[in-house]
Amino acid sequence: MPKRERRKLTTIFAADVAGYSRLMGADEEGTMRRLRALRAELIEPVIQVNRGRIVKTAGDGILIEFASVVDAMRCSLEMQRGLAVRNADFVPEKRIEFRVGIHLGDVMVQPDGDLFGDGVNIAARLETMCEPGGVCLSRAAYEQVEGKIAERFTDLGDKELKNIARPVRVFAVDVGGKAKSPNPSAGTGEASSPRPTVPAPPRLSIVVLPFANFGGNPEQEYFVDGVTDSLTTDLSRISGSFVIARNTAFTYKGKVIDVKDIGRDLNVRYVLEGSVQRGDSRLRVNVQLIDAETGNHLWAERFDKPLADLFDMSDEIVARLARQLDTELIAAEARRAVRAPHPDSMDLYFQGAAVSYRSATPKLLSRAREFYERALALDPNNTDALVGLASIDCYIGAGFMADDRAARLAAAETAALRALSVVPNHAGAHFILGTVHITTNRAALGLSECEHALTLDRNLAAAHASIGVAKRHLGRTEETEGHIVEALRLSPRDTQAFLWLWMISLAKLNLGDDEAAAVAARRSIEVNRNFPAVHFTLAAALAQLGRRDEARAATQAGLTLDPKFTIRRFRDGTSSDNPTYIAQRERIIEGMRKAGLPEG
Repeated sequence: MPKRERRKLTTIFAADVAGYSRLMGADEEGTMRRLRALRAELIEPVIQVNRGRIVKTAGDGILIEFASVVDAMRCSLEMQRGLAVRNADFVPEKRIEFRVGIHLGDVMVQPDGDLFGDGVNIAARLETMCEPGGVCLSRAAYEQVEGKIAERFTDLGDKELKNIARPVRVFAVDVGGKAKSPNPSAGTGEASSPRPTVPAPPRLSIVVLPFANFGGNPEQEYFVDGVTDSLTTDLSRISGSFVIARNTAFTYKGKVIDVKDIGRDLNVRYVLEGSVQRGDSRLRVNVQLIDAETGNHLWAERFDKPLADLFDMSDEIVARLARQLDTELIAAEARRAVRAPHPDSMDLYFQGAAVSYRSATPKLLSRAREFYERALALDPNNTDALVGLASIDCYIGAGFMADDRAARLAAAETAALRALSVVPNHAGAHFILGTVHITTNRAALGLSECEHALTLDRNLAAAHASIGVAKRHLGRTEETEGHIVEALRLSPRDTQAFLWLWMISLAKLNLGDDEAAAVAARRSIEVNRNFPAVHFTLAAALAQLGRRDEARAATQAGLTLDPKFTIRRFRDGTSSDNPTYIAQRERIIEGMRKAGLPEG
């Protein structure tokens, strides 16, 4: 008797990139880099959060299996909306857009987990019928999600699919549309009764849903719940945030509920959901941030590392996610603010913060300042705008980006103190005040302020970096790198990471390790090539190594960004009278001179 094939009924999700050959022909390496990044940062986390299993990938294509059509549908919507956000910065010809087909059908299962049969073929054929960025599903799949997914569906009728014996009824999903509002009085002749007015969700309002425990190990449940708890607590430390309490969030544990419904129920703008998967030797955490109003996927992250002490890993995971979420939430609020017909003080603050996070160039810092000043004109006690203004002056002064360095740092101190007079426990204000103290010959006082900032917000990674700088100004340069490495550990993709790498470069140059100084400076430039001072530090390190041509090239790159920079400006910016610090700083000045920087 012939051996029977193993079969099962399952949901098949097939996707590929629209116009893949054209994209590869235009920019083969760039397309592959972007596609790999999209898979790692968006697509794979979204698949895992929605309990999908990747069956196989081939070139631009991907085949996924789901136990539930609803999960497959949600995965497709979150993926397509996340891709739409990422494609916004590209012209249409360069966008990487996927097409998705979903079918519920019977398939053959191979020993290695691969799937074959008409069930797979139908999903693949449906995908080819989609518009770029679209989703099509068969009638069998549609009947499973009808009434459970709040999206518009268009019946495309029966379609002949290649190599499929019978026509298949096809439905297309309006990925960008909103759910239709039911109208109970339609056709009855009765006037609809007015609905109670619901206040708009507060800015920075978010619920952290209980993370899913993939693998089902009950011993891991406490760790998964602990990550959710800690993240809820730490996000509440973000200035101006509104975070739903843990007990309320945990009422959704184990339930499949549309994020839009959660947003309406809790009156929040954002939903954070995630999963934890623990293997024999590794731990993987996936998270995604979703706009609760539209269902759009705003951001995803995967944290994957060797398994170590779970308590330490929990702290590190929460610290990284909290810092990145702070940045992502501000960017999301800034996008909303741009659309506001009459922006208020906080709208303007969010726009300024989003601009300042992009890069520390004089032009962008000036633009961010304009937003902060407009915010303060509407509300002089807007502490976040005050801290934002202080950070701009601190950046410019500490980064040797203007000749009026002392005036800039004095203005930063005044603004930070004004903010603290309104909100005494504003962690960001204490951090900026501490940084100003460190750069104005008050390193011990500044170190104390930064340590206090960390007691208020343990995830303020930049405070660790400033403590490292304080140690350098106190003549303890050999201790600097350790504190900055801690900042990078807690927030490796931080918007300020280029500054921290620059600080390491300065410390290495002080200590005579010119090769390491050059390496750190180059790493900083890879993160942000528009910060002038790091080019001058690289030039000094290369000159001390005797690599004069490379040093002069670095000098020219810096002067292109800041034509007015001089050695005199750098010398006048001495931030400490500690004799060890002053002696070590002379090495940098000597290197700058060898690199051909103007004396001034």
